[in-house]
Amino acid sequence: MTSLIDRLRALGPERLKGMRRGIEKESLRTSQSGQLAQTPHPRALGSALTNPHITTDFSEAQVEIVTGAHASVPDCLDELTQLHRFVYRAIGDEQLWVSSMPCDLPPNDEIPIGQYGTSNVGRAKTVYRKGLAHRYGRRMQTISGIHYNWSLPGLSNDDYFGLIRNFRRHSFVLLTLFGASPAVPADFVKGQAHGLLPLGERTLYLPHATSLRMGRLGYQSDAQSALAVSYNGLKGYAMSLQDALTRAYPAYEALGLCDEQGNYKQLSTSLLQIENEFYSTIRPKRVIFSGERPLHALRERGVEYVEVRCMDLNPFLPVGIDERTARFLDVFLLHCLLSDSPLDTPQEIASLARNQQAVAARGREPGLRLERGGEPVLLTDWAQAVLAECAPLADALDALDGGEGHRQACAWAVAALRDPGLLPSAQVVAAMQQDLAAGHVGFVLTQSALARQVLTAQGLQADVLARYEQQAEASLAEQAAIEAADTVPFEAFRQDYMSASHLVV
Repeated sequence: MTSLIDRLRALGPERLKGMRRGIEKESLRTSQSGQLAQTPHPRALGSALTNPHITTDFSEAQVEIVTGAHASVPDCLDELTQLHRFVYRAIGDEQLWVSSMPCDLPPNDEIPIGQYGTSNVGRAKTVYRKGLAHRYGRRMQTISGIHYNWSLPGLSNDDYFGLIRNFRRHSFVLLTLFGASPAVPADFVKGQAHGLLPLGERTLYLPHATSLRMGRLGYQSDAQSALAVSYNGLKGYAMSLQDALTRAYPAYEALGLCDEQGNYKQLSTSLLQIENEFYSTIRPKRVIFSGERPLHALRERGVEYVEVRCMDLNPFLPVGIDERTARFLDVFLLHCLLSDSPLDTPQEIASLARNQQAVAARGREPGLRLERGGEPVLLTDWAQAVLAECAPLADALDALDGGEGHRQACAWAVAALRDPGLLPSAQVVAAMQQDLAAGHVGFVLTQSALARQVLTAQGLQADVLARYEQQAEASLAEQAAIEAADTVPFEAFRQDYMSASHLVV
Protein backbone atom coordinates (compact mmCIF):
# COMPACT_ATOMS: atom_id res chain seq x y z
CA MET A 1 0.00 0.00 0.00
CA THR A 2 1.35 3.43 -0.93
CA SER A 3 2.22 5.49 2.15
CA LEU A 4 1.37 9.15 2.68
CA ILE A 5 5.06 10.01 2.37
CA ASP A 6 5.34 8.15 -0.94
CA ARG A 7 2.33 10.09 -2.23
CA LEU A 8 3.85 13.32 -0.97
CA ARG A 9 7.12 12.56 -2.78
CA ALA A 10 5.15 11.77 -5.92
CA LEU A 11 3.71 15.28 -5.86
CA GLY A 12 7.23 16.73 -5.99
CA PRO A 13 8.53 19.96 -4.45
CA GLU A 14 7.51 22.18 -7.36
CA ARG A 15 3.83 21.28 -7.08
CA LEU A 16 3.97 21.72 -3.31
CA LYS A 17 5.48 25.15 -3.84
CA GLY A 18 2.46 25.87 -6.05
CA MET A 19 0.12 25.55 -3.06
CA ARG A 20 -2.07 28.65 -2.79
CA ARG A 21 -4.29 29.92 0.00
CA GLY A 22 -6.60 32.90 0.40
CA ILE A 23 -8.83 34.09 3.23
CA GLU A 24 -12.34 35.55 3.37
CA LYS A 25 -13.17 36.98 6.79
CA GLU A 26 -16.54 38.32 7.96
CA SER A 27 -16.99 40.75 10.88
CA LEU A 28 -19.88 42.83 12.14
CA ARG A 29 -19.44 46.57 12.41
CA THR A 30 -20.53 47.77 15.85
CA SER A 31 -20.53 50.92 17.94
CA GLN A 32 -17.92 51.19 20.67
CA SER A 33 -20.62 50.08 23.12
CA GLY A 34 -21.30 46.93 21.09
CA GLN A 35 -24.48 47.88 19.24
CA LEU A 36 -24.86 46.67 15.66
CA ALA A 37 -24.02 49.51 13.27
CA GLN A 38 -27.01 50.98 11.44
CA THR A 39 -24.81 53.04 9.12
CA PRO A 40 -24.44 52.15 5.42
CA HIS A 41 -21.33 50.40 4.12
CA PRO A 42 -18.76 53.23 4.13
CA ARG A 43 -18.25 54.85 0.73
CA ALA A 44 -14.51 54.98 1.41
CA LEU A 45 -14.49 51.18 1.14
CA GLY A 46 -15.86 51.36 -2.37
CA SER A 47 -18.75 49.35 -3.81
CA ALA A 48 -19.84 46.24 -1.95
CA LEU A 49 -20.97 44.95 -5.35
CA THR A 50 -17.69 45.28 -7.22
CA ASN A 51 -14.73 45.82 -4.86
CA PRO A 52 -12.85 42.48 -5.07
CA HIS A 53 -11.33 42.79 -1.59
CA ILE A 54 -13.92 44.48 0.65
CA THR A 55 -17.61 43.70 0.45
CA THR A 56 -20.48 42.79 2.77
CA ASP A 57 -22.02 39.43 3.60
CA PHE A 58 -25.64 39.11 4.74
CA SER A 59 -25.95 42.42 6.55
CA GLU A 60 -25.03 45.93 5.50
CA ALA A 61 -23.13 45.97 8.81
CA GLN A 62 -21.23 42.73 8.07
CA VAL A 63 -17.93 43.56 6.42
CA GLU A 64 -16.27 40.80 4.41
CA ILE A 65 -12.55 41.12 3.72
CA VAL A 66 -11.15 39.00 0.86
CA THR A 67 -7.48 38.42 0.17
CA GLY A 68 -6.00 37.22 -3.07
CA ALA A 69 -4.46 33.76 -3.47
CA HIS A 70 -0.95 33.64 -2.01
CA ALA A 71 2.07 31.38 -2.32
CA SER A 72 2.99 31.88 1.35
CA VAL A 73 1.08 32.06 4.62
CA PRO A 74 2.87 35.24 5.82
CA ASP A 75 2.01 37.06 2.58
CA CYS A 76 -1.65 36.02 2.88
CA LEU A 77 -1.90 37.20 6.49
CA ASP A 78 -0.04 40.40 5.66
CA GLU A 79 -2.65 41.28 3.02
CA LEU A 80 -5.44 40.41 5.45
CA THR A 81 -3.86 42.71 8.06
CA GLN A 82 -3.37 45.60 5.61
CA LEU A 83 -6.99 45.32 4.46
CA HIS A 84 -8.12 45.47 8.10
CA ARG A 85 -6.12 48.66 8.60
CA PHE A 86 -7.78 50.18 5.55
CA VAL A 87 -11.23 49.21 6.86
CA TYR A 88 -10.53 50.76 10.26
CA ARG A 89 -9.58 54.04 8.53
CA ALA A 90 -13.01 54.08 6.89
CA ILE A 91 -15.33 53.13 9.75
CA GLY A 92 -14.62 56.07 12.05
CA ASP A 93 -15.64 55.41 15.64
CA GLU A 94 -17.04 51.98 14.83
CA GLN A 95 -15.15 48.76 15.37
CA LEU A 96 -15.08 45.23 14.00
CA TRP A 97 -16.65 42.61 16.27
CA VAL A 98 -14.00 39.93 16.81
CA SER A 99 -16.28 37.00 17.69
CA SER A 100 -18.18 34.69 15.36
CA MET A 101 -21.27 34.96 17.56
CA PRO A 102 -22.85 38.40 17.29
CA CYS A 103 -23.18 41.37 19.58
CA ASP A 104 -26.47 42.30 21.23
CA LEU A 105 -28.75 42.59 18.22
CA PRO A 106 -31.67 44.95 17.59
CA PRO A 107 -35.13 43.55 16.79
CA ASN A 108 -35.08 41.26 13.77
CA ASP A 109 -36.45 43.78 11.27
CA GLU A 110 -33.85 46.37 12.34
CA ILE A 111 -30.91 44.20 11.31
CA PRO A 112 -29.98 45.89 8.00
CA ILE A 113 -29.75 43.67 4.90
CA GLY A 114 -26.90 44.26 2.45
CA GLN A 115 -27.54 46.86 -0.26
CA TYR A 116 -25.78 46.69 -3.64
CA GLY A 117 -27.27 49.49 -5.69
CA THR A 118 -29.98 49.72 -8.34
CA SER A 119 -28.63 47.37 -11.02
CA ASN A 120 -30.37 44.07 -11.65
CA VAL A 121 -27.42 42.10 -10.31
CA GLY A 122 -27.24 44.35 -7.24
CA ARG A 123 -30.98 44.03 -6.58
CA ALA A 124 -30.71 40.25 -6.96
CA LYS A 125 -28.07 40.12 -4.22
CA THR A 126 -30.36 42.02 -1.85
CA VAL A 127 -33.43 39.93 -2.75
CA TYR A 128 -31.39 36.77 -2.11
CA ARG A 129 -30.60 38.08 1.37
CA LYS A 130 -34.27 38.87 1.95
CA GLY A 131 -34.93 35.24 1.11
CA LEU A 132 -32.35 34.16 3.68
CA ALA A 133 -34.01 36.42 6.25
CA HIS A 134 -37.44 34.87 5.63
CA ARG A 135 -36.11 31.31 5.54
CA TYR A 136 -33.69 31.32 8.49
CA GLY A 137 -34.11 34.62 10.31
CA ARG A 138 -31.82 37.63 10.25
CA ARG A 139 -30.21 36.81 13.59
CA MET A 140 -28.66 33.56 12.39
CA GLN A 141 -27.27 35.34 9.35
CA THR A 142 -25.22 37.73 11.51
CA ILE A 143 -22.98 34.87 12.65
CA SER A 144 -19.54 35.43 11.12
CA GLY A 145 -16.66 33.17 10.20
CA ILE A 146 -13.47 32.69 8.22
CA HIS A 147 -13.29 30.86 4.90
CA TYR A 148 -9.92 29.40 3.90
CA ASN A 149 -9.52 28.89 0.16
CA TRP A 150 -6.88 26.32 -0.84
CA SER A 151 -5.53 24.84 -4.05
CA LEU A 152 -2.67 22.76 -5.38
CA PRO A 153 -1.68 22.70 -9.08
CA GLY A 154 -2.38 19.68 -11.21
CA LEU A 155 -5.27 18.23 -9.22
CA SER A 156 -8.20 16.60 -10.99
CA ASN A 157 -11.86 16.90 -10.01
CA ASP A 158 -11.61 13.43 -8.46
CA ASP A 159 -8.55 14.51 -6.44
CA TYR A 160 -10.45 17.48 -5.03
CA PHE A 161 -13.54 15.41 -4.23
CA GLY A 162 -11.37 12.81 -2.49
CA LEU A 163 -9.94 15.64 -0.39
CA ILE A 164 -13.44 16.91 0.37
CA ARG A 165 -14.68 13.50 1.53
CA ASN A 166 -11.73 13.14 3.92
CA PHE A 167 -12.16 16.71 5.10
CA ARG A 168 -15.76 15.98 6.03
CA ARG A 169 -14.67 12.85 7.90
CA HIS A 170 -11.98 14.66 9.86
CA SER A 171 -13.30 18.22 10.20
CA PHE A 172 -14.12 17.38 13.83
CA VAL A 173 -10.39 17.91 14.42
CA LEU A 174 -10.68 21.54 13.25
CA LEU A 175 -13.85 22.17 15.30
CA THR A 176 -12.10 20.80 18.39
CA LEU A 177 -8.83 22.68 17.90
CA PHE A 178 -10.09 26.01 16.57
CA GLY A 179 -13.73 26.33 17.62
CA ALA A 180 -14.04 29.62 19.48
CA SER A 181 -17.79 30.17 19.91
CA PRO A 182 -18.89 28.27 23.05
CA ALA A 183 -21.22 31.06 24.25
CA VAL A 184 -23.81 33.53 22.97
CA PRO A 185 -25.61 36.60 24.32
CA ALA A 186 -28.80 35.40 26.04
CA ASP A 187 -30.97 37.52 23.72
CA PHE A 188 -29.64 35.71 20.65
CA VAL A 189 -31.78 32.64 21.38
CA LYS A 190 -34.75 34.45 22.94
CA GLY A 191 -37.94 32.55 22.23
CA GLN A 192 -36.10 29.45 20.98
CA ALA A 193 -35.64 26.03 22.54
CA HIS A 194 -31.86 26.05 22.90
CA GLY A 195 -30.65 23.73 25.67
CA LEU A 196 -27.93 26.20 26.73
CA LEU A 197 -26.91 26.95 30.31
CA PRO A 198 -26.53 30.38 31.94
CA LEU A 199 -23.06 31.85 32.36
CA GLY A 200 -23.92 34.90 34.42
CA GLU A 201 -27.08 36.86 33.67
CA ARG A 202 -26.49 37.93 30.06
CA THR A 203 -24.76 34.92 28.53
CA LEU A 204 -25.64 31.34 27.63
CA TYR A 205 -23.15 28.59 26.89
CA LEU A 206 -22.38 24.89 26.98
CA PRO A 207 -19.49 23.94 29.29
CA HIS A 208 -17.72 21.71 26.75
CA ALA A 209 -18.82 23.42 23.52
CA THR A 210 -16.29 24.24 20.85
CA SER A 211 -18.30 26.00 18.13
CA LEU A 212 -21.97 26.83 18.64
CA ARG A 213 -21.66 28.51 15.23
CA MET A 214 -21.23 25.08 13.64
CA GLY A 215 -23.91 23.45 15.78
CA ARG A 216 -27.67 23.51 16.05
CA LEU A 217 -27.83 27.28 16.66
CA GLY A 218 -25.61 28.20 13.73
CA TYR A 219 -25.87 27.68 10.01
CA GLN A 220 -28.29 24.79 10.16
CA SER A 221 -31.55 24.32 8.33
CA ASP A 222 -34.34 21.79 8.70
CA ALA A 223 -35.04 22.16 5.00
CA GLN A 224 -31.43 21.46 4.05
CA SER A 225 -31.09 18.58 6.51
CA ALA A 226 -33.02 16.49 3.99
CA LEU A 227 -30.24 17.10 1.44
CA ALA A 228 -27.87 14.11 1.52
CA VAL A 229 -25.41 15.58 -0.98
CA SER A 230 -22.80 13.05 -2.03
CA TYR A 231 -19.20 14.09 -2.68
CA ASN A 232 -18.26 11.01 -4.72
CA GLY A 233 -17.62 13.07 -7.83
CA LEU A 234 -18.46 16.27 -9.65
CA LYS A 235 -21.30 14.73 -11.67
CA GLY A 236 -23.27 13.44 -8.65
CA TYR A 237 -22.54 16.55 -6.58
CA ALA A 238 -23.76 18.80 -9.40
CA MET A 239 -26.92 16.75 -9.88
CA SER A 240 -27.73 16.95 -6.16
CA LEU A 241 -27.30 20.72 -6.16
CA GLN A 242 -29.25 21.19 -9.37
CA ASP A 243 -32.15 19.27 -7.88
CA ALA A 244 -32.14 21.51 -4.78
CA LEU A 245 -31.90 24.63 -6.96
CA THR A 246 -34.82 23.68 -9.19
CA ARG A 247 -37.17 21.68 -6.93
CA ALA A 248 -39.95 23.75 -5.37
CA TYR A 249 -40.07 23.51 -1.58
CA PRO A 250 -43.60 23.68 -0.09
CA ALA A 251 -42.77 26.05 2.80
CA TYR A 252 -41.06 28.48 0.43
CA GLU A 253 -43.89 28.20 -2.09
CA ALA A 254 -46.26 29.14 0.74
CA LEU A 255 -44.05 32.15 1.53
CA GLY A 256 -44.41 33.32 -2.04
CA LEU A 257 -42.09 35.19 -4.36
CA CYS A 258 -43.50 38.68 -3.62
CA ASP A 259 -45.67 40.37 -1.02
CA GLU A 260 -49.02 42.04 -1.76
CA GLN A 261 -47.27 45.25 -2.78
CA GLY A 262 -45.11 43.42 -5.30
CA ASN A 263 -41.91 43.59 -3.22
CA TYR A 264 -39.71 40.55 -3.64
CA LYS A 265 -39.37 38.20 -0.66
CA GLN A 266 -36.93 35.74 -2.24
CA LEU A 267 -35.29 34.92 -5.56
CA SER A 268 -37.15 31.64 -5.98
CA THR A 269 -39.32 29.14 -4.13
CA SER A 270 -36.79 26.32 -4.57
CA LEU A 271 -35.11 24.53 -1.67
CA LEU A 272 -32.03 26.63 -2.49
CA GLN A 273 -32.32 30.04 -4.14
CA ILE A 274 -28.73 29.97 -5.40
CA GLU A 275 -25.67 27.77 -4.87
CA ASN A 276 -24.28 29.84 -1.97
CA GLU A 277 -27.30 29.00 0.16
CA PHE A 278 -26.09 25.41 0.55
CA TYR A 279 -24.51 25.13 3.99
CA SER A 280 -21.46 22.88 4.09
CA THR A 281 -18.18 22.72 6.00
CA ILE A 282 -16.30 22.72 2.67
CA ARG A 283 -17.21 23.51 -0.93
CA PRO A 284 -15.64 22.80 -4.33
CA LYS A 285 -15.21 26.17 -6.04
CA ARG A 286 -14.32 27.80 -9.32
CA VAL A 287 -13.82 31.48 -10.15
CA ILE A 288 -16.87 32.48 -12.19
CA PHE A 289 -17.32 34.84 -15.11
CA SER A 290 -19.63 37.84 -14.81
CA GLY A 291 -23.24 36.64 -14.70
CA GLU A 292 -22.25 32.97 -14.68
CA ARG A 293 -23.82 30.49 -12.27
CA PRO A 294 -21.25 28.77 -9.99
CA LEU A 295 -22.63 25.32 -10.82
CA HIS A 296 -22.19 25.94 -14.54
CA ALA A 297 -18.59 27.06 -13.95
CA LEU A 298 -17.85 23.89 -12.00
CA ARG A 299 -19.40 21.66 -14.63
CA GLU A 300 -17.69 23.38 -17.55
CA ARG A 301 -14.21 24.02 -16.17
CA GLY A 302 -13.89 21.79 -13.08
CA VAL A 303 -12.89 22.40 -9.49
CA GLU A 304 -10.24 25.12 -9.07
CA TYR A 305 -9.96 25.22 -5.27
CA VAL A 306 -11.76 24.24 -2.09
CA GLU A 307 -13.37 26.64 0.35
CA VAL A 308 -13.07 25.60 4.02
CA ARG A 309 -16.04 27.09 5.86
CA CYS A 310 -15.91 25.75 9.43
CA MET A 311 -13.37 28.15 10.98
CA ASP A 312 -14.53 30.48 13.76
CA LEU A 313 -13.06 33.93 14.35
CA ASN A 314 -10.55 33.63 17.19
CA PRO A 315 -11.37 36.64 19.44
CA PHE A 316 -7.84 36.63 20.88
CA LEU A 317 -6.31 37.35 17.45
CA PRO A 318 -6.57 40.84 15.87
CA VAL A 319 -7.60 39.53 12.42
CA GLY A 320 -9.29 36.35 13.70
CA ILE A 321 -6.63 33.91 12.44
CA ASP A 322 -2.87 33.58 12.78
CA GLU A 323 0.06 31.94 11.05
CA ARG A 324 -0.05 28.82 13.22
CA THR A 325 -3.70 28.19 12.34
CA ALA A 326 -3.11 28.73 8.62
CA ARG A 327 -0.06 26.46 8.57
CA PHE A 328 -2.02 23.75 10.36
CA LEU A 329 -4.80 24.09 7.76
CA ASP A 330 -2.26 23.62 4.96
CA VAL A 331 -0.94 20.43 6.57
CA PHE A 332 -4.46 19.17 7.34
CA LEU A 333 -5.70 19.76 3.78
CA LEU A 334 -2.63 18.03 2.37
CA HIS A 335 -3.41 15.07 4.65
CA CYS A 336 -7.01 15.03 3.37
CA LEU A 337 -5.72 15.02 -0.21
CA LEU A 338 -3.10 12.27 0.18
CA SER A 339 -5.01 9.84 2.43
CA ASP A 340 -7.13 7.01 1.06
CA SER A 341 -10.64 8.39 0.49
CA PRO A 342 -13.34 5.76 0.11
CA LEU A 343 -16.61 6.81 -1.47
CA ASP A 344 -19.22 8.15 0.94
CA THR A 345 -22.60 6.52 1.63
CA PRO A 346 -25.91 7.90 2.91
CA GLN A 347 -25.18 6.17 6.24
CA GLU A 348 -21.78 7.84 6.56
CA ILE A 349 -23.19 11.24 5.56
CA ALA A 350 -25.75 10.94 8.38
CA SER A 351 -23.12 9.86 10.92
CA LEU A 352 -20.84 12.77 9.96
CA ALA A 353 -23.71 15.19 10.61
CA ARG A 354 -24.18 13.64 14.06
CA ASN A 355 -20.44 13.87 14.73
CA GLN A 356 -20.45 17.56 13.82
CA GLN A 357 -23.33 18.29 16.19
CA ALA A 358 -21.64 16.36 19.00
CA VAL A 359 -18.28 18.12 18.62
CA ALA A 360 -19.84 21.58 18.26
CA ALA A 361 -21.79 21.16 21.51
CA ARG A 362 -19.53 18.80 23.51
CA GLY A 363 -16.12 18.66 21.83
CA ARG A 364 -14.13 19.19 25.06
CA GLU A 365 -16.19 16.70 27.06
CA PRO A 366 -13.87 14.03 28.55
CA GLY A 367 -14.54 10.64 27.01
CA LEU A 368 -16.66 11.97 24.13
CA ARG A 369 -17.11 9.29 21.48
CA LEU A 370 -17.84 9.83 17.80
CA GLU A 371 -19.07 7.42 15.13
CA ARG A 372 -16.54 5.89 12.73
CA GLY A 373 -17.56 3.07 10.42
CA GLY A 374 -20.60 2.35 12.55
CA GLU A 375 -18.49 1.95 15.72
CA PRO A 376 -17.93 4.35 18.62
CA VAL A 377 -14.42 5.81 18.89
CA LEU A 378 -12.94 8.30 21.35
CA LEU A 379 -12.62 11.74 19.76
CA THR A 380 -9.15 12.10 21.30
CA ASP A 381 -7.93 8.75 19.94
CA TRP A 382 -9.18 9.50 16.43
CA ALA A 383 -7.79 13.03 16.44
CA GLN A 384 -4.40 11.86 17.76
CA ALA A 385 -4.20 9.31 14.94
CA VAL A 386 -4.88 12.03 12.35
CA LEU A 387 -2.29 14.34 13.91
CA ALA A 388 0.33 11.57 13.97
CA GLU A 389 -0.16 11.13 10.21
CA CYS A 390 0.11 14.91 9.72
CA ALA A 391 3.54 15.15 11.38
CA PRO A 392 5.68 13.93 8.44
CA LEU A 393 3.70 16.16 6.06
CA ALA A 394 4.50 19.12 8.32
CA ASP A 395 8.18 18.18 8.23
CA ALA A 396 8.09 18.09 4.43
CA LEU A 397 6.48 21.55 4.18
CA ASP A 398 9.02 22.96 6.65
CA ALA A 399 11.84 21.50 4.56
CA LEU A 400 10.44 23.37 1.55
CA ASP A 401 10.32 26.79 3.19
CA GLY A 402 13.28 26.37 5.54
CA GLY A 403 11.24 27.01 8.68
CA GLU A 404 9.62 25.17 11.56
CA GLY A 405 6.13 26.68 11.45
CA HIS A 406 4.22 23.62 10.23
CA ARG A 407 5.90 21.31 12.75
CA GLN A 408 5.21 23.80 15.55
CA ALA A 409 1.55 24.10 14.50
CA CYS A 410 1.12 20.32 14.69
CA ALA A 411 2.97 20.17 18.03
CA TRP A 412 0.57 22.76 19.45
CA ALA A 413 -2.38 20.71 18.21
CA VAL A 414 -1.06 17.57 19.93
CA ALA A 415 -0.52 19.52 23.17
CA ALA A 416 -3.99 21.10 23.01
CA LEU A 417 -5.63 17.69 22.61
CA ARG A 418 -3.86 16.58 25.79
CA ASP A 419 -4.66 19.81 27.64
CA PRO A 420 -8.02 21.20 26.48
CA GLY A 421 -7.39 24.34 28.52
CA LEU A 422 -5.17 25.46 25.62
CA LEU A 423 -8.10 25.42 23.19
CA PRO A 424 -9.63 28.77 22.16
CA SER A 425 -13.13 27.61 23.19
CA ALA A 426 -11.88 26.82 26.71
CA GLN A 427 -10.02 30.14 26.90
CA VAL A 428 -13.15 32.05 25.86
CA VAL A 429 -15.19 30.38 28.64
CA ALA A 430 -12.41 31.00 31.18
CA ALA A 431 -12.23 34.69 30.23
CA MET A 432 -16.00 35.09 30.58
CA GLN A 433 -15.95 33.35 33.96
CA GLN A 434 -13.53 36.03 35.18
CA ASP A 435 -16.26 38.65 34.72
CA LEU A 436 -19.70 37.07 34.72
CA ALA A 437 -21.44 40.45 34.79
CA ALA A 438 -19.80 41.49 31.51
CA GLY A 439 -20.45 38.11 29.89
CA HIS A 440 -20.08 37.44 26.19
CA VAL A 441 -20.70 41.00 25.05
CA GLY A 442 -18.33 42.54 27.60
CA PHE A 443 -15.56 40.05 26.80
CA VAL A 444 -15.86 40.55 23.04
CA LEU A 445 -16.06 44.34 23.43
CA THR A 446 -12.75 44.27 25.28
CA GLN A 447 -11.14 42.04 22.66
CA SER A 448 -12.56 44.16 19.82
CA ALA A 449 -11.10 47.32 21.33
CA LEU A 450 -7.73 45.58 21.72
CA ALA A 451 -7.80 44.40 18.11
CA ARG A 452 -8.59 47.91 16.89
CA GLN A 453 -5.75 49.32 19.00
CA VAL A 454 -3.23 46.78 17.70
CA LEU A 455 -4.23 47.20 14.06
CA THR A 456 -4.39 51.01 14.05
CA ALA A 457 -1.14 51.47 15.96
CA GLN A 458 0.68 51.05 12.65
CA GLY A 459 -0.54 52.95 9.63
CA LEU A 460 -0.62 51.87 6.01
CA GLN A 461 2.31 52.65 3.75
CA ALA A 462 1.48 55.43 1.31
CA ASP A 463 1.62 53.19 -1.76
CA VAL A 464 -0.62 50.53 -0.16
CA LEU A 465 -3.13 53.16 0.95
CA ALA A 466 -3.17 54.71 -2.52
CA ARG A 467 -3.75 51.31 -4.13
CA TYR A 468 -6.70 50.49 -1.86
CA GLU A 469 -8.19 53.95 -2.38
CA GLN A 470 -7.89 53.55 -6.15
CA GLN A 471 -9.55 50.13 -5.97
CA ALA A 472 -12.40 51.61 -3.95
CA GLU A 473 -12.92 54.48 -6.42
CA ALA A 474 -12.68 52.13 -9.40
CA SER A 475 -15.29 49.82 -7.85
CA LEU A 476 -17.73 52.71 -7.42
CA ALA A 477 -17.25 53.64 -11.08
CA GLU A 478 -17.75 50.01 -12.10
CA GLN A 479 -21.00 49.80 -10.14
CA ALA A 480 -22.26 52.98 -11.82
CA ALA A 481 -21.39 51.55 -15.24
CA ILE A 482 -23.27 48.32 -14.48
CA GLU A 483 -26.31 50.31 -13.39
CA ALA A 484 -26.20 52.48 -16.51
CA ALA A 485 -25.92 49.43 -18.79
CA ASP A 486 -29.06 47.67 -17.53
CA THR A 487 -31.76 47.47 -20.17
CA VAL A 488 -34.15 44.71 -19.05
CA PRO A 489 -36.71 44.81 -16.20
CA PHE A 490 -35.65 43.08 -13.01
CA GLU A 491 -38.22 40.31 -13.32
CA ALA A 492 -36.94 39.39 -16.78
CA PHE A 493 -33.39 39.40 -15.41
CA ARG A 494 -34.42 37.25 -12.44
CA GLN A 495 -36.22 34.68 -14.56
CA ASP A 496 -33.28 34.39 -16.92
CA TYR A 497 -30.67 34.13 -14.15
CA MET A 498 -32.69 31.51 -12.26
CA SER A 499 -33.31 29.40 -15.36
CA ALA A 500 -32.15 25.80 -15.04
CA SER A 501 -30.52 26.17 -18.48
CA HIS A 502 -27.74 28.23 -16.83
CA LEU A 503 -26.86 25.38 -14.47
CA VAL A 504 -25.84 22.93 -17.17
CA VAL A 505 -23.08 22.89 -19.74
